[in-house]
Amino acid sequence: MTTRRYEFRVDGRLTAEERAAFLDMRITEAPLQTLLDGDVLDESHLHGIIAQFQALGITVVSVLPVP
Repeated sequence: MTTRRYEFRVDGRLTAEERAAFLDMRITEAPLQTLLDGDVLDESHLHGIIAQFQALGITVVSVLPVP
């Protein structure tokens, strides 16, 4: 897997602490959800990001590669 941009859609709004965990991503608030997007280095990095969401109790709605 090569570096690829991904969009992560999560439920609700992120707190300041949660935002700090994803400083390398662009964070955009949408009604009832938050969108985060950024470069993912490889599959291991992708799984690490998802694990970080889980560790913070953030519900992931979708994960999509950005063309």
